[in-house]
Amino acid sequence: MLLRNLGEGFTVALDTLRANKTRSFLTILGVVIGVSTVMLMASIVGGVKTQIFNALNAASPNAFYVMRFFSQSPLNPDNLPYEVRIRPVLDEDDARAIAQEENIRHAGLWLQSFNRIEYQGASSQAVLIYGADDSYLEINGGTMLAGRLFTQGELSGSADVAILEVELSRRIFGRIEPIGETVRIGGKPFRVIGLWQPPDNAFQPPGFSIGAAVPYKVAKSAFRYSDTNDLFIVVLGRNGISVDDAKDQATVALRKKRGLRPGMPNSFDFITQDQILDTMNALTSVFFLVMTAISSVALLVGGIGVMAIMMVSVTDRTREIGLRMAVGATRREILWQFLVEAATLTLIGGLIGILFGLTMGEVVKRMLALQSGVPLWSAVLATIVSIGIGLAFGLLPANRASRMDPVEALRHE
Repeated sequence: MLLRNLGEGFTVALDTLRANKTRSFLTILGVVIGVSTVMLMASIVGGVKTQIFNALNAASPNAFYVMRFFSQSPLNPDNLPYEVRIRPVLDEDDARAIAQEENIRHAGLWLQSFNRIEYQGASSQAVLIYGADDSYLEINGGTMLAGRLFTQGELSGSADVAILEVELSRRIFGRIEPIGETVRIGGKPFRVIGLWQPPDNAFQPPGFSIGAAVPYKVAKSAFRYSDTNDLFIVVLGRNGISVDDAKDQATVALRKKRGLRPGMPNSFDFITQDQILDTMNALTSVFFLVMTAISSVALLVGGIGVMAIMMVSVTDRTREIGLRMAVGATRREILWQFLVEAATLTLIGGLIGILFGLTMGEVVKRMLALQSGVPLWSAVLATIVSIGIGLAFGLLPANRASRMDPVEALRHE
């Protein structure tokens, strides 16, 4: 009986679609938009996470960072909280103390600053400039397309040399070969010694992209930076040593160097790749929730449209409902028929939305060079949600149909 009612309700729903094509199309349009938007957002969020994960994996898995104070949003250098002010500023002695530990392969003090890069009248926007050392490529990943990294002499002698990001180099140099040319970074001249191509990450914000790297000692004297927000120690653990073990040794070294007694809190913070991933997961999850909420409006409109068309359908088929009741159909059967019909309408809208979402997901994947497609769970969720909308919004008209008086229904013209 249940299967017969399902089949009958599905057949009647298809007949209704064919008989009222324009009205039915407008009814399911909201469902189509909502479902396809959810799937598209799931595809983008999945792509963002994959790109970030791949970008981090392109760098050394044993890398982590030491900061004076870790905050997800930059602190105002002129109005630092008390718990930050009491912490010492990181210095090169801190880095040397960490580097002497057995499980630490490298520890170097870096800084970051935002400056424009200029060449013969051509200028970039403000980009991230690293004051770094010879571990730059290992820390950030990517490849050297031309030129070389810093030599020890350039690092210790404060040479005015720079490694440029390759796309930025092409924008300001055009067809000119950059190696050996002089650019101005923050108004100071630097000789270009290398071209660096970062690991793929389509979602790196353009205003925060890495533009160049210069020796740390040069950056310290040439650029403005915040001791709290922009100064950090890059640490590389030895191969085969876990990040946690390397962090433990770095903690011991810094506490000893700063004279911290047992029970006293650390006067520094760590940042690991896992923390970066957790932060990005939180951000992308919020983004997905916001876009889902927006697409839910379209689903809500589609649900209201389903309820409206089902109300009209009940009115148009009042006499049919009376005849069915007269020949023995129960109120439950009438209720079930119209619920199945409403669910069928939204299911069709959901399936169309899934196809559209898959298509748009592939388009976005190709445009942004993503490595992940539309996740399967989003299609399953979209199908369940579309059926649920039909059942929820079809309940009122179905209930109205089931409560009709058979005699009054038969009198209806």
